[in-house]
Order: sequence, then structure tokens, then C-alpha cells
Amino acid sequence: MAELEEIRFYRANEKPYGAFSNLYRREIEFEGDVYRTSEHAYQAGKARKPEVKAWLMAAPSPALLAMAAHGLYYWDVAPGWSKTKFDRMRRILRAKFTQHADLAELLLSTGQARLVESATEDNAVNRLWGEVNGVGQNMLGVMLMELREQLRHECDGRTILAAE
Repeated sequence: MAELEEIRFYRANEKPYGAFSNLYRREIEFEGDVYRTSEHAYQAGKARKPEVKAWLMAAPSPALLAMAAHGLYYWDVAPGWSKTKFDRMRRILRAKFTQHADLAELLLSTGQARLVESATEDNAVNRLWGEVNGVGQNMLGVMLMELREQLRHECDGRTILAAE
């Protein structure tokens, strides 16, 4: 694959890089539970109460789950969430990309390209996890690039997860 300077992704159904979206429908095992998507695994950690977690997990789609979770009252959010959410996302991304060899290969195939979650709706969440019109912290892209580098060092030229 030719080296691309920048790879933008957003919608989970876009080929091939929609797989980088947390809304991409691929189960992952995380902290002893199986989640429908990495978004489910992430948002499960946000809920303070089991009944709120169950309500979130019952959302009919990953997009609706994200919308519901962003609208939680502060008393329904786990204490310290703002300090733990980035570490949780890093661990979830590691689970997603090490449990699925095809996703690890896709991530590694991006070379040194800058990965950018490129949202269209301008809001604080989209500017935190991605960019809107070139503005934002792009934390999802940053974390994916960090993981790509870690996987590159770990596999040291070997095919990652050849057993899958």
C-alpha cells in the first residue's frame, strides 16, 4: 500500500478505514465481558450504576449508545471519569486490535500516516476525540497512532496474531 500522509476516517461503514471508528461493529472482550463494539466497552465504564450501564448497553446501535452516554447526568457518571477515560480507551483499543488480526494488519498498513477521526458536526466531543474542519485534539487518532507504534515494535516484523 502506498504511504499516505494523512488518513481520515469517521463513519464505521467506510472502507477500509471505518474499522478505526469505535462504532465499527466488531465484538471485543474487555475486563471479562464481551461488548458489541469498542464504543460499548468504553461507555460501559462511564456509568456509575449497574442499571445505567444496562440501559446504555441495550441501545439499538453504537451511535445511539454514544448519544445516550454523552447525555448522562453528572451523578450517573463514574467518579473520576474525566481522569480515567483516556487510559480506558487506550486499553480498549489494544483489546480491539490485538483480538482481531485483520484490524491489526489494517492499522499497521497505515505506515507513518497521520490518523484523524474527521467529524462533520462541530461539538466538544468531536473536537476532543477527532477534528472538525481541522480543529480538535484528535485523541482517537493519537491513540491509534500510539498503538500502531507499539504493535510495530511488538511484532518486530512478524505477522501479528497469526493464530487467528
